[in-house]
Amino acid sequence: MKLLSSLAVLAVLFGFKSSEKPYFTAPSNTDIETLISQMSIEEKVGQTCQITLDAIHKTDDKGQALVPAQIDKAKLKEALETYHVGSVLNVGWHTLDRAEWKSIMTDIHAPYLQKEQNIPILYGIDAIHGVNYTVGGTLFPQEIGLAATWNPELARQMGEVTAYECRASGIPWNFSPVLDLGRQPLWSRHFETLGEDPVLGTQMGVALVEGYQGKGAKVDEFHAAACLKHFVGYSASFTGRDRTPAFIPEKYMQELYFPAFKAAVEKGALTLMINSGVVNGIPGHANYQLLTQTLKKDWGFKGFVVSDWEDFIMLHTVHRTAPSIAEAAIQAFNAGVDMSMVPSNPQYKTYCQDMVKAVKEGKISMERLDDAVRRILYVKNQLGLFGNPLPDMSKYPLFGSQTFKNIAKQAALESITLLKNETQTLPLKGSQRILVAGPGAASINMLNGAWSHTWQGLDTSFNTKGVLNIYQALKYQFPVASISYAKGVELYMEKDFEASRFDGLDSYKKALKKNDVIVICLGELPSTEKPGDIRSLQLDEKQKELVRLAKAAKKKVVLVLLEARPRIINDIEPLCDAIVQAYLPGDQGGVALAELLTGQADFSGRLPYTYPRYDGVIEFYDHPGSVARAKSGQFTAYNPQWDFGFGLSYHAAVVKNVSFKSKNENTGAFVVKVSIENPNKTSVQAVVPIYLSDLYASTTPENKRLIGFQKVTLAAGENKTIEFAFDASVLKRISSDGKWRAEKGAFEIICDGNKLTFELFNDLLF
Repeated sequence: MKLLSSLAVLAVLFGFKSSEKPYFTAPSNTDIETLISQMSIEEKVGQTCQITLDAIHKTDDKGQALVPAQIDKAKLKEALETYHVGSVLNVGWHTLDRAEWKSIMTDIHAPYLQKEQNIPILYGIDAIHGVNYTVGGTLFPQEIGLAATWNPELARQMGEVTAYECRASGIPWNFSPVLDLGRQPLWSRHFETLGEDPVLGTQMGVALVEGYQGKGAKVDEFHAAACLKHFVGYSASFTGRDRTPAFIPEKYMQELYFPAFKAAVEKGALTLMINSGVVNGIPGHANYQLLTQTLKKDWGFKGFVVSDWEDFIMLHTVHRTAPSIAEAAIQAFNAGVDMSMVPSNPQYKTYCQDMVKAVKEGKISMERLDDAVRRILYVKNQLGLFGNPLPDMSKYPLFGSQTFKNIAKQAALESITLLKNETQTLPLKGSQRILVAGPGAASINMLNGAWSHTWQGLDTSFNTKGVLNIYQALKYQFPVASISYAKGVELYMEKDFEASRFDGLDSYKKALKKNDVIVICLGELPSTEKPGDIRSLQLDEKQKELVRLAKAAKKKVVLVLLEARPRIINDIEPLCDAIVQAYLPGDQGGVALAELLTGQADFSGRLPYTYPRYDGVIEFYDHPGSVARAKSGQFTAYNPQWDFGFGLSYHAAVVKNVSFKSKNENTGAFVVKVSIENPNKTSVQAVVPIYLSDLYASTTPENKRLIGFQKVTLAAGENKTIEFAFDASVLKRISSDGKWRAEKGAFEIICDGNKLTFELFNDLLF
């Protein structure tokens, strides 16, 4: 379904005399080359510098940004005229309204529109689950919840809505999607990933990129540039702490961590951001092999590479591969980073001066500098900024509309995952007396997580007006029912780590006696990056105590998890009659959850990761066949709380038949057909995954791995046949000689417990 119309942007090319500085409205590649040839070293270096909004904010006597936000014209003039800065990012510290954004963008782009500058500014923002830094913007589930929908079309729609609202705020560049693989749940940014599987993550990530940028070669005024994050291996740290080292063997880098990035580059993603950490002993920002050889040469990436926040500095201060900040900038730039995000914050001027000196001394070649500038100008041109960097911001009537809210709600409905439902505890009934409890029961912030109005998402004063929390949404669904609320536990930050304390515990205990069903909403405070570091995946004991008390009172217990990452609940799982994984479902999450809990809608979310049972045992569904023996002597060591792809529904479709057809035994192409039936008297949504197992290979094969999936809707009583067509590339793995190869031998197709075996008669090299 196409939600947004697209308008063609007409561009006119103005000529110029050789004695004048060029001014273009829509440069061709030739025009860009001409422009580069006429730029000074200082102008070229400036294009590689991205400053934070704080550097050009108007401030009071204490240095605090004024409210409403305003640009300091003198600071802006210096940044543009003296240092020729090419990009600005950020929002200060909290959400701005569209009037503030219009004022900021009008001032920033005025010098270019008045022909005082030859090159427009490129503005970027972190709009990672909707436009979270514009008042009234539409907030979707975080990426981990989006992945749980197993619905790429919803990912595309989320991207399209987010891009539209970015542009409605005057912003053409979004630092999203995160394509880091979610295989370290301790990591504070796990919720920003699309789960543990490269196929699911790739399909969802590519759909997001298409939603952000549109389908055309150029990006129109209703779409925005995507930024792939964080190339590569950022999520795989040993310790789980943010920005700490990872070790990723080449085989797993190729098979697991590269695919989503490579596919998004092939889709035409315009920008890419670098891993802040260290992989295999080399900082991401100094890794020539990854940034230049793999990304730019091997994959043919046309856009530009941007650093993460202050990461040039970290090469000197943290990673210690450079003896000075000046040398750090040279190191990163020569490795292949084209633009530095706040390179020496707040004094960006030092970076510009150091880089100019490095070019003049030959430490950075003119060829490398021109390459970076060419890439940056290419992206600006693809975004239409040379024609008009500031579209009419009144042309976006759908901003914050009910239409967009409905899409966000649908994403939440399809993401929330039912993990347990004994004795038909759910759906809730209006005749029951219901107590809604826990720190997440009345918290909008715990629905949204970090990157929501503020960086850490903790400040309640900027929450979207009119949004219903879980307690309010349940009361809305059951207006005449007996529904009460007791917090029981409060979460707070203490010495940089999350802590908890009882809050109204006596009231909670009294309320237990008066109610039949206890809906307990537990989880964690919003957090990301270093503030989101935790010491353990265990859910804290005070929150668990709410479950124990409810069960001791012999009540039905419905556990709702509002989690940025899976927290260990193996000790309280048996005490719960129903368990719902809500992830971080966004502003519409309260309403969506209430509809699901009351049966107004059915669950169709499926886990995008393997939910661990034990704190010290992190497992994945595609574990190799060499899983260690259990103490019993059986191969039963793989024992997660719930498996990847798991999820229950009130009404389930039934797979009736799975068939296999080899199109060509020599090429390895094949088709899988799945017949699925809905025996229910209501429509259902079903996720149909296809798994593959290479039964014998030169390197130990996975237990099974996802190769394709579809999410289908079936009307009451409907039968459907779904067809999956695969080419031989799905059979390939890194073989013992280090090459991509589909090795001859037996393979097994697995779908809903059905297994089909086929054979490849010849090795295929890729």
